[in-house]
Amino acid sequence: MTEHHHEHAHGSAHRHDGEQAADDRPRWDASFWDERYSSSPSLWSGHVNAAVREETVSLPPGRALDVGCGEGGDALWLAEQGWQVVGVDVSQVAIERAAARAAELGLAGSTTFEVRDLMAWAPPEASFDLVSVAFVHLPTDDRRAVYAGLAAAVAVGGSFVVAAHHPSDIGVVPRPPYPDLFFTPDELAADLAAGPGEWDVVVAEARPRPATHPEGHGVEISDTVLRAVRTA
Repeated sequence: MTEHHHEHAHGSAHRHDGEQAADDRPRWDASFWDERYSSSPSLWSGHVNAAVREETVSLPPGRALDVGCGEGGDALWLAEQGWQVVGVDVSQVAIERAAARAAELGLAGSTTFEVRDLMAWAPPEASFDLVSVAFVHLPTDDRRAVYAGLAAAVAVGGSFVVAAHHPSDIGVVPRPPYPDLFFTPDELAADLAAGPGEWDVVVAEARPRPATHPEGHGVEISDTVLRAVRTA
């Protein structure tokens, strides 16, 4: 794939009480992701996710938060467009790789990378012109709480951008067998309306794109894509 697609969560945040979920799903915690990143010199392509690029390319640069940044594909692209970017991820290994790549590209002065567990941390309110959340999948109740905190970090006039796997992908390509990890753009928009601030939802769609099945054949999948501007 030419895109970044860190698909990072199905758990970039984890239950901080140390317990597994009631359905015994794995704990996609810092140890899990550190081990996975350490298994390969690079886990993702390093390129920006298409939905992030498409939804931010026309925005005036400011201060951005890239949530679940992985090895930094989205954050580094944003920095190249003139943004000052804070990238956060639960994996120390990923954060070190992102910072090293930023230094290689001469972007260390416009990027900061921090280890953060979204189940135990929320960004400061109204402090970013852009909050971008790409492929951070959490159980429904956790997602609603975490995403509300992320949306609250958007300043008035700023944008909240989300890209994720759409529920219709289940059965088309391999996905973790937990349907509540996946959500539609309408669900995101409804949660946003019920949360902090007032919003103009500019984009809320299931956006199709081609992909390659692990068995080698081409398939069409869809991304949940939302872009909303905070108006108050």
